[in-house]
Amino acid sequence: MKIFVGNLSFNTTENDLTDLFTPFGPVESASIITDRDTGRSKGFGFVAMSDEDAAKAISSLSGKELDGRNLTINEARPMVKREFSDRSRGGGGGGGRGRY
Repeated sequence: MKIFVGNLSFNTTENDLTDLFTPFGPVESASIITDRDTGRSKGFGFVAMSDEDAAKAISSLSGKELDGRNLTINEARPMVKREFSDRSRGGGGGGGRGRY
């Protein structure tokens, strides 16, 4: 199961996440999502572990403090691909220009 871990301090490392979840069972992977341009943490990440261990970790760690921040922890949901309208991409009609 993949676990979403939110409200992370920008100083939290992937090793910190692994150490936090290891008492509940083997951690398959731990990753912190970073900004593509700056490389800075976006303040959330994901941990993968077995379903049974993940359930224990979620119930025990939700709201726990790490690096001075109360964590948001729950089962990760699949990423939803966003559809963009012409307006959100900056395209679309000009409107209001009058006659040719």
